[in-house]
Amino acid sequence: MLTVDRVIAAPPQAAWDVLVDLDAWPQWGPTVRHAALDPAFPQLSLHATGTVQSWLPVPLRFVVTEFDPGRRWSWAVAGVGATSHAVDPVDGRARVTFGVPWWAGAYLPVCAVALRRIEGLLTRPR
Repeated sequence: MLTVDRVIAAPPQAAWDVLVDLDAWPQWGPTVRHAALDPAFPQLSLHATGTVQSWLPVPLRFVVTEFDPGRRWSWAVAGVGATSHAVDPVDGRARVTFGVPWWAGAYLPVCAVALRRIEGLLTRPR
């Protein structure tokens, strides 16, 4: 697993909330246009399924493969292990980490953009 992280001047819970809010994904995910959970899942959780719309012309199915509330979640998209998302407390701030499989290392710059966007969402004046 290859990773990129960013320490954000926001509470860890706020960072976690952004990571699990599917409505927020298009705001910070450069490759996400829309995401939705299947009706059986009211919120992101272990084994939750849904669809994510990227730049591809068709929505892709996803399943959450790992879920530690408030700390970490990972998923598989179109049956392929994809990104992991983690939040760790650092002196009252949040270290947000994205991980990708070794073969997807070229996706790390996209993850770095996502981290900057998450920081903007959490730290800009409202």
